[in-house]
Amino acid sequence: MSNPYFNRGVFSKDASQQRQAAGAPTMQAPGQYGQQGHPQQGGYPQQGQYAQQAGYGQAGFVQQAQTYQQGGGFEQQYMGASAVQQTGGRMTFDDVIVKSGVVLGTVIAVALATAYFVPLEQALVPWIVGALGGLALGLVNAFKRSPSPALILAYAAFEGLFLGAFSKFMEYLYPGIVIQAVLATMAVALASLALFAFRIVRVTPKLTRFLLIGMVGYGLFALTNFVLQITGVSQDPWGLRTGVEIAGIPLGVFVGLFAVVLAAISLITDFDSIERGVKAGVPAKYSWAAAFGLAVTLIWLYVEIVRILAILRGSD
Repeated sequence: MSNPYFNRGVFSKDASQQRQAAGAPTMQAPGQYGQQGHPQQGGYPQQGQYAQQAGYGQAGFVQQAQTYQQGGGFEQQYMGASAVQQTGGRMTFDDVIVKSGVVLGTVIAVALATAYFVPLEQALVPWIVGALGGLALGLVNAFKRSPSPALILAYAAFEGLFLGAFSKFMEYLYPGIVIQAVLATMAVALASLALFAFRIVRVTPKLTRFLLIGMVGYGLFALTNFVLQITGVSQDPWGLRTGVEIAGIPLGVFVGLFAVVLAAISLITDFDSIERGVKAGVPAKYSWAAAFGLAVTLIWLYVEIVRILAILRGSD
């Protein structure tokens, strides 16, 4: 259980297994058919069957020769046209990197523009608009069967509005907090990637259960804290996060660190889901979905780190 978006559709383990069982190409070497011979299902064709199949007989050989001359070659002859199309349209790691750069670049560009052009006294408007728009489009993108680049980029723009106004206000209260949070977010993301790449942390059923339980628990705490704040029960700026202390340390520090750990594990499981998608040969368009999922986790991670730093500096 990573980012919920990766646990449905083409990135899920069940979907990957179904694609492989159905015969979808999964990262096979181009010359594999030449080494193994003709792919066979159910043995050799029976006598007389050759004349009925496309590719045999006089007309068939003419068609084969024309196709080969046009550049089809042995790959198209033995893999088939549909297989060649799937091979050319499969998602790759490069696709995910490029699309993630576009999505995150949109978030950063809009955030910088908001922080630079919007006056501090008016920052509440893009803050609320960005938060509500990002939430709405996040849910829409999460439940769409097929990814929409336009909607994903629109989500990134709204999140940029929110992060720009949020960061501007936090920077006004605590100078230097934004660069600290950005560096910490990058450090956690790179550490998560290294842990996954070197297989130091493996995505196991036990890890996914821990992540699921942790995210449900954190979600319940965040919802309770929000209700207490809007009803006026808690008068503290961060609600229970600063209104309750454990051994003199605000509760928000412990909750925030726990959330950062959850976000790091979520990134690791995101990487695992993307790797499964690439190996299963999912269509290239789902690289947008992978970029969306990563953006959701990274934005959550950044906000949690800013909140931890603000609570720590506020308690000094």
